[in-house]
Order: sequence, then C-alpha cells, then structure tokens
Amino acid sequence: MEENKKKLGFNIIKKDPLDGHKGFGKGALTLDNVSPVIIDVEAGEAVIDVGAMHARSTVEKGIKFLAKKEEVPNGKPYWLVWVTIDRNEEGPYYAGVTACYMTVDREIRRGYKSLPEHVNRMDKSLKRHIIVEDMDPKSKKVLADFLLAHNEVLWNNSSEELKKGLSAE
Repeated sequence: MEENKKKLGFNIIKKDPLDGHKGFGKGALTLDNVSPVIIDVEAGEAVIDVGAMHARSTVEKGIKFLAKKEEVPNGKPYWLVWVTIDRNEEGPYYAGVTACYMTVDREIRRGYKSLPEHVNRMDKSLKRHIIVEDMDPKSKKVLADFLLAHNEVLWNNSSEELKKGLSAE
C-alpha cells in the first residue's frame, strides 16, 4: 500500500500562460509555484503537505485552532513554511520562504495558530520575501537540509539572504 503512494515534490514552474501577453492579468501571482512544508520541531522532520494550502494538512486535520497560545499549554510545536519557486537567469530557485508557527495538542484536539499570519506569510512568500528569523535554530537547520536535499540546484541558485537566514549562526 505504501509503495503506491505518490511522492510529493515541490510544484515545478509551468510555462507562463501569459508569457508575451501584455493584457489583463499580466504579472498576476499564481499558487502554482508555492508549496507548504510542515516541520515537526520535536522530531526534527520536514515534509511537503499540500493539504496545508487549505488548512487541511495531516497535522491540522481534526484540530480546532484557537487564537491564544495559552489556551493550548501542551501543544506540540510545528512550523508551516511557504516555499515559492521561481526562475531567474541562473535557473530555478527558492524565491520566497516564509515560516509560520503553530501548535497542536492531539489529546484535546486543539491547537494554536494565527490564521491572518498564515495567510499573510503565504502572500509574502508569493511576493518573494524571506521570513525565517522567528524560527528556532534546530528548525532552521531542518529546513535548510530539507531544501538542499530536495533539489541542490534550487538551493544553489537561491539568494544569500535565504542561506544566511537558515544558517545556524
């Protein structure tokens, strides 16, 4: 059964349907180039979970999210990282990487996350921002290792801002 599961990867950039077209919608942002990565802080693991696009990742399913961290004192920490891929002269690269914090307590089926922050960070990723400074050093390393292992070319073509932002310094 497991071997039948399709391995998920980052969305690869499709040919721009508006390429060369200067009319309505030119320059519009598209969700085709963004992928959500979930980092389990305690386990030190990162996975792509496209369900997060609609707040339906494996981690989020069956959880009622509250707006205050204090209401979920035993919540397990996670990072939802929005990763946007683009292409420049050098080739494809990780263009936008933004992290959002959340916690989940499976026992009480409650969690904490700031929905406005998650939406805004996805938007910032689409607009090619790097926002990873809130992440703990261990999670930064997990994300850096994951992005590098996923595609070395994308990592090598990425900005120094991203690489420094995810370094353990």
